[in-house]
Amino acid sequence: MVQNPNRLTTHRIHIQGVVRDLPLFPVAPELAIAVLNILGDVELCEAAAAGLTQALQGIDYHCLITAEAKSIPLAYAMARQSGKPYVVLRKHYKTYMGAALESSSHSITTGHAQKLYLDAKDRATVAGRRVVLVDDVISTGSTLTAMENLMHEAGAVVAARAAICTEG
Repeated sequence: MVQNPNRLTTHRIHIQGVVRDLPLFPVAPELAIAVLNILGDVELCEAAAAGLTQALQGIDYHCLITAEAKSIPLAYAMARQSGKPYVVLRKHYKTYMGAALESSSHSITTGHAQKLYLDAKDRATVAGRRVVLVDDVISTGSTLTAMENLMHEAGAVVAARAAICTEG
């Protein structure tokens, strides 16, 4: 791919003292997104988790909820730092998940419908509880909406939403 010298190919971010240059990837004509991939980036993940955990102080909640896959290390780091459990909403149903709840969203990165599942075990963890939805990046908000729908169906109350970055 030939780059236009007048256009940026990266976007610099600063999170809790950690600096990263994110690559820009086209997703449509005249539209590119900066891709934040925290998988394997322990320093950035821990810094972001510290900032988000601090921002959630004073909010009453029982556990953190995240969608599979890229935001799992963030939810784990936040759980470790806050002492709260976390639940991962899965993208594919497995028979061991029992009577799972299902919700759909549209992924901007794949351009396809994406399903999320809350398995029976985790359903019991969130029922009647206040939860915080965690995502690495909010683009269109469709993943958060699907997460929120699942929590509502499971009888949980969304106390807050937390993300490292928003786009748009």
